[in-house]
Amino acid sequence: MIKNDDIFLYIIFFLYFCSQILRIEDMIREGWYKRVFIDLIVWVIAASLCMLWRWVADKNEIGAYWGLFGVLAVLWVLIGWAVQLYRSYKTVWFWQSMISLVADAAILIGLCWWLLPQMSNPLSPRVAEWTILIVGAIETVVVLMEHYWKYATNMTVPVMQIEKRRHAQVSRPDKPRREASIESIHQSVLSVTTEEDYQMLVEHARLHSQQTKVVCDRERFSLLQIPDYQYLTLVDMTLLNDMRGINKRLCLINQKLPDNGRYVCCYRPQEYIKQKILAQYPKGLNWVVYSFYFLRKRVLPRLMLTSRLYYDVTRGRKRMLSKTEVLGRLYYCGFEVDEIVPMGHIEYVFAHRKQQPYPQEQIKVYGPLIKLPRVCKNKEIRYFYKMRTMHPYAEYIQKYVFDARGGMDIADKANDDWRITTWGKLMRRYWLDELPMLWNWMKGDVKLVGVRPLSRTMFDSYPEWLQDKRTRCKPGLIPPFYIDHPETFDELFASEDKYLTEYLAHPVRTDVKYFFLTMWSILTRKTHSA
Repeated sequence: MIKNDDIFLYIIFFLYFCSQILRIEDMIREGWYKRVFIDLIVWVIAASLCMLWRWVADKNEIGAYWGLFGVLAVLWVLIGWAVQLYRSYKTVWFWQSMISLVADAAILIGLCWWLLPQMSNPLSPRVAEWTILIVGAIETVVVLMEHYWKYATNMTVPVMQIEKRRHAQVSRPDKPRREASIESIHQSVLSVTTEEDYQMLVEHARLHSQQTKVVCDRERFSLLQIPDYQYLTLVDMTLLNDMRGINKRLCLINQKLPDNGRYVCCYRPQEYIKQKILAQYPKGLNWVVYSFYFLRKRVLPRLMLTSRLYYDVTRGRKRMLSKTEVLGRLYYCGFEVDEIVPMGHIEYVFAHRKQQPYPQEQIKVYGPLIKLPRVCKNKEIRYFYKMRTMHPYAEYIQKYVFDARGGMDIADKANDDWRITTWGKLMRRYWLDELPMLWNWMKGDVKLVGVRPLSRTMFDSYPEWLQDKRTRCKPGLIPPFYIDHPETFDELFASEDKYLTEYLAHPVRTDVKYFFLTMWSILTRKTHSA
């Protein structure tokens, strides 16, 4: 039985709990009820495990423990509320949550050991204690997951502040450097690269001119000291592979250069690293080593839950960069590529400042799932989900690749497009990259059958009469492309015009007809995605 001397303790506990009820409005706003629900589920799991253990141990009556565990679950929530266990993990530190969790468990264990022996027909305090410890262990895992989620997703990158400017000309006169200055630059370049590279830069970047600035410092602080528009050419000798915050560095250089100012950067291509690893190890083992290296250097930095941890550990050094990503970042930051000069295991990219960087948030994560803007009905821009089949930043060099490869094909892709990854080619062959578009279908963005949604670049290449006809209908997942197999743009336009004419006259009948014709084409002609 409860002693009269303990009534004072109960009164103090009750008053303290009532004082915490005043925080109910804040807790509701922070979603505390979700965490209470999770706690109750955890209690059911822990109680079931402990009662099963009790039953296996001595086969005693376990039904009596149901009431005990129900009371303990309620007390866990009430005490947790009192010690502020249900504060939002977004506003507290990990150790604050752990202290509240330990306090909740300790108070409840103390109550069990003090109260249960005083009851008639006492239940085993050990069973209650083990249940509380299991709940505490599961809760600890939950807290760890919550706070790691907070850490991993807290990658808020502010919008890059790009100062708008009018036309700016270089202010420094074009005069030759003195011998001492030339030798100083020579030694600085040799400290990070070879004599052959230096001679190439002398020829292509005019290192002997006072209008050329050479930077060999990895930190952006040295760039901040450069006056605006003073140099026509800026040569950056730090490998892009070793930079953290590549876009910020490129945008800063964009601001420092005058109109059409030249920028030279260098990087170690991903393909070189791949060939080096494959040649270094025996056949079979080399692909295993490269797969793990690729996973660590290329996959983990792109995933939402591992990106921040990777860059905090490595500080952005020795990252894998593809040619597509390097050129894409340059175009994204307002440059246009003029020439690429390979020098051994390093490639030098010569570009010039063309425009302001894109006025949008810095791209943070490039995971396997992407969304792309497409022109739909009534010329409305909608975003469609696809699995990534190209290297990061590929969309910013679309025109560059189209021009370099002699234009695009009828599937809205460049001829022999080197932006596509190896696994991307496999995914495109079997439509695996288009599976996420089923979500767009469920949302009503597209029909099952219809002309495909186009990128702005491809849409602008269509004749105006067909553009108008296209935007009168909702696009579809299964295009007439897979039935008629056009080989030229004229044949493509004719194929889509034929479908749209039939659809506008008989919508349902036309879609059913084209659906079964497409299935027949896939089965008999082995049609696959481009």
